[in-house]
Amino acid sequence: MMSSMPPRLTAATGMDALTHAIEGYITKGACPMTDMMHLEAIRLISANLRDAVKNKPSGRAGMALGQYIAGMGFSNVGLGVDHSMAHGLSALYNTPHGVACAILLPTAMKFNASKTGKRYIEIAKAMGVKGVEKMDLATARKAAIAAVEKLSKDVGIPANLKGILKKEDVPFLAKSAYADACRPGNPRDCTVKEIEKLYLSLI
Repeated sequence: MMSSMPPRLTAATGMDALTHAIEGYITKGACPMTDMMHLEAIRLISANLRDAVKNKPSGRAGMALGQYIAGMGFSNVGLGVDHSMAHGLSALYNTPHGVACAILLPTAMKFNASKTGKRYIEIAKAMGVKGVEKMDLATARKAAIAAVEKLSKDVGIPANLKGILKKEDVPFLAKSAYADACRPGNPRDCTVKEIEKLYLSLI
């Protein structure tokens, strides 16, 4: 069934699955059982999404497993502010959910980094970043975020919300994101004003 999905839809849904895995891994509710699922999902998605977008059978198979494992994980522990912010973008501008999640993911990861301990080291390893073991924590965190940005770019996801987000809508979107069910699970507590700043940083 998935072999008939066009590249853009494959990229969007695949990056949504990656967001599920990363947010689920760093959420306040994370636990050892779901950590195993999320790290394996990150590994599978990172290794297979590019080929899935090219409609290679091995890529499709890897993504089928990766997205399923990510779903098993996050449905037990919740997500975070990335999804809270993406929900409003999709509703207000008819932006595909996976595209909204993917654009927001690096920004949300930067915002959350200080509250994630050494988890970005494991994310970077799962994404195939070389030499993570020799990096200090700050460098490893940047490497994990850079790996997400590279994957997103490689599958054709826009780098920002220019042409999508209207500045006058930001206060409404930020309030909606704060009230969203995913937001309390975010590893770093945030205010409406902080969410506004996150949106504005992408236009």
